[in-house]
Amino acid sequence: MVKSARAKRMEKHHKRHKGAGVLNLVSLMDIFTILVFFLLVNSSDVETLPNAKDLQLPESIAEEKAKETVVILIGETNIIVQGTPVASVEEVMKAKGNDIPALREALKSQNDRVLRREARDDIAGREVTIMGDKDIPYRLLKKVMATCTQSDYGQISLAVLQKSSDKLDNLQAAK
Repeated sequence: MVKSARAKRMEKHHKRHKGAGVLNLVSLMDIFTILVFFLLVNSSDVETLPNAKDLQLPESIAEEKAKETVVILIGETNIIVQGTPVASVEEVMKAKGNDIPALREALKSQNDRVLRREARDDIAGREVTIMGDKDIPYRLLKKVMATCTQSDYGQISLAVLQKSSDKLDNLQAAK
């Protein structure tokens, strides 16, 4: 069978460019390497609070991000400092006065472990974050806050959910 010149030229062209459909893995690996470095660098900037499924945090228009501080979690049955239960809510509510001795001891033991070196010496710079359900009694919150100040923590923050800006605009428009 005799092939035309065009058929011979097309056959040579196809033989020459036979491997053209292969992926170039070197550039693909470069892209993934850059992506991994990007994710590693940006993931270290995120500060998160412990997740408590049973808690419904109150909403706020606060714009400051959470800092790395000592975290007190007020649950339904226990008061927890940095993941360790320290006192029963029922016992705290029955006790007279605003001092919670077990919480005070736990907070004092956290001074050296969690706080930065600058905050160890500066009482006004020590920070604690309180996470509690939006329906906890004010009397309990007051006792926890009073114990924090007695334990030489100068700044007390309450963990809240940030409201979206469109809800804020709606509230301002309603006024």
